[in-house]
Amino acid sequence: MSYHEFSIQHFSFFSIPIIKVSKGGNCTWPSLAALHCNGTRQSPINIVSGSATEDENLTEFTFEGYNSKSALERIENTGDTVKVTFTTGVKISGGGLSESYDSLQFHLHWGNGTAEPGSEHTVDGKRFPMELHIVNTKSTYSRNTTLAVKDSEGLAALGFLIEVSRHDVTFESFFHFLQLLYQRLSSLLKELTGVDDQPASWKTLTSYLTSDLSLDDLLSGVNRSNYYRYLGSLTTPVCNEAVVWTVFKEPIKRCRSSLQIDLFSSSVYIKNSTSLMVHVYRSTQPSQPVSTQPKASSSTKSGYSLALMTFALIMARY
Repeated sequence: MSYHEFSIQHFSFFSIPIIKVSKGGNCTWPSLAALHCNGTRQSPINIVSGSATEDENLTEFTFEGYNSKSALERIENTGDTVKVTFTTGVKISGGGLSESYDSLQFHLHWGNGTAEPGSEHTVDGKRFPMELHIVNTKSTYSRNTTLAVKDSEGLAALGFLIEVSRHDVTFESFFHFLQLLYQRLSSLLKELTGVDDQPASWKTLTSYLTSDLSLDDLLSGVNRSNYYRYLGSLTTPVCNEAVVWTVFKEPIKRCRSSLQIDLFSSSVYIKNSTSLMVHVYRSTQPSQPVSTQPKASSSTKSGYSLALMTFALIMARY
């Protein structure tokens, strides 16, 4: 088995000390962060759909501020993933959660193109090409992650699996939106310096996220009613067991071509190095009890997130 070494700093939720790990690996984490990484409710896991128990308390979510065109504050290459942070006022509630949670940011996990999928969670043994995580903290803690990780349910993570669709998608209405983003990005690049017109370290890019794009746009058409639920952990050291995990059953579907997914592993670099950022995920951990809604509450709604393609296409510019 071949291994690819890379450093992880943000990888899952927020900044932590850099630790070297191998491809999708975590074999040394229990000794590096023994307090948590050898715990009993570690994430991610393989979800066995047929073993999920029904829980009528798993109601639909309420998403507050997800329709705001100014909610996405900035996008950055952290050196270990691609992260987008939110302004205040973006929240979730319902969904069987004990209280409302403030949405802080989303980030992505991937492998090495579609040939080597890199979702963190797997479903019935299937690993998807990518996974998007929206990170939330209990509103009680006023966005303070230091306090949140001390609470066994202080964090709520929304996981969206990403796959290549087998069906065609009509992009006509999306092209105008994409054109606006490129115009804004091109203008911003004139103010930045770097080798071959690449911003040094692909630092924070902010101005072009101030309008035209909302979280609802990113998740447009994706079924947010049907999901799996379990109690788990952060997926990087120190692996705090403080996360209420929600993994949505309906994947985010990209166009038939794998090009946009492949761009992440072929265009995003680790800091200022020439090393591509690949295998950005932790391997699955021992199984945990998983619940889901009663079958009567399920729907067959499915859809495509066209706006999420933006981030893959933007990657091609760096």
